[in-house]
Amino acid sequence: MATLQDLKAVVRDTLVSRGALSEVKARIRAEVFAALDEPGEARPQLSSENAIINELIREYLNFNGYKYAASVLQAESGQALAPLDRDFLSHELNVIEDKITSSVPLLYCVVTHFLKRNRSRSVSPRRGRPTSRSPTRTRSLSQHKNS
Repeated sequence: MATLQDLKAVVRDTLVSRGALSEVKARIRAEVFAALDEPGEARPQLSSENAIINELIREYLNFNGYKYAASVLQAESGQALAPLDRDFLSHELNVIEDKITSSVPLLYCVVTHFLKRNRSRSVSPRRGRPTSRSPTRTRSLSQHKNS
């Protein structure tokens, strides 16, 4: 006969394998935050840059199914419930939408742009040799702060 510990382990493993445990934990965190958040507390006005950054993050979170993280971001940041218009965001970020870019969050487009740009800078046009801006010369944030 199975013990209570065995039953708990089976239930936990089942919830983990279905992804339900992490969803329940995220939901509890969101509800705790909502309960602690004071509705009358004024939020500082978001700058246009912060509004765009928050929207890029929210779009990314929703795309990847992190709905509770997105709801906490919205509540904590004071971002409007209605998302910013994607055409507006594309225009502000100079992203030219096509079939591929329109199927993923704009944050992916921004990151891809800079990754491609950095890769093209790390190889000189002649003979494919690394330039002085080679990724091997980059420093970590902690190294940068200490210099």
